Amino acid sequence: MTDTRQRRAAVIGLGSMGSGMAASLLRAGFSVAACDVNPEAVARFREAGGEAASSPAEAATGASVVVAVVVNAAQTEAVLFGSDGAAAAMPEGAVFVSSATMDPAIARRLAAQLEETGRHYLDAPMSGGAARAAEGALTFLASGSQAAFAGARDALTAMAGTVYELGDEAGQGAAFKMINQLLAGVHIAAACEAMSFAAKQGLDLRRVYEVITKSAGNSWMFENRVPHILDADYAPKSAVDIFVKDLGIVQDMARAEKYPVPVAAAALQMFLMASGAGMGRDDDASVARLYAQVSGALLPEK
Repeated sequence: MTDTRQRRAAVIGLGSMGSGMAASLLRAGFSVAACDVNPEAVARFREAGGEAASSPAEAATGASVVVAVVVNAAQTEAVLFGSDGAAAAMPEGAVFVSSATMDPAIARRLAAQLEETGRHYLDAPMSGGAARAAEGALTFLASGSQAAFAGARDALTAMAGTVYELGDEAGQGAAFKMINQLLAGVHIAAACEAMSFAAKQGLDLRRVYEVITKSAGNSWMFENRVPHILDADYAPKSAVDIFVKDLGIVQDMARAEKYPVPVAAAALQMFLMASGAGMGRDDDASVARLYAQVSGALLPEK
């Protein structure tokens, strides 16, 4: 007979990523309890066949895998060790899967603190966006002990198209993610700069998109974000403030190593200016709007 606890998972955070990840776990046959600060998100999950929980502790009770899909290290720590935190409620031997982007040093500290209690910590930031989360096709950049990987493997398979096993200690996955975020932030800022510059030249922006996506200047971020500019759709699929946070972490890591990151620093300033101009919760392609405001370039409007 199958041990039902081995197919029970918890998801903490039902935003655009977490809701898709929780749905993927349900499709794979897990019983899933989830909680979120937004009661409407919890209600939608319950309607989809999941179990509603009022706190991380309630969600984690009896779960072999607890997946935290929150914004940053501070929220991850609160989910684990705060009031009604998951750590004390998780069964011994259960795995906590940390998906937030954070400084590798913090990931190592949280892992050590949790593992002292007899639970496992998998450092597993992900990439791929909300659509891939809903499809169960995310990429996880994961590191942790063999026991952590073994305990989380079925859940990762349900949520991921690709799982990179990047080391046997927490922090290594986080470091890989920060390299990805450095490139992603720079590419978004560059795409926004290029499209606003094209608008300033009076070029047909849809034609620019067509040409560049078939040329050497293309990038995944250009191809993914420029349609938001063309459609004047800045509803947040990934917000400006995410890259304020992530490129800020890159700066902190680089400063600690006395390593220069001038291109990432310039990109960070553009995200900071966009946030300061009131666009922090808008889509990160809003950096193009900032360039347009500064230069007088005319971007598409709804």
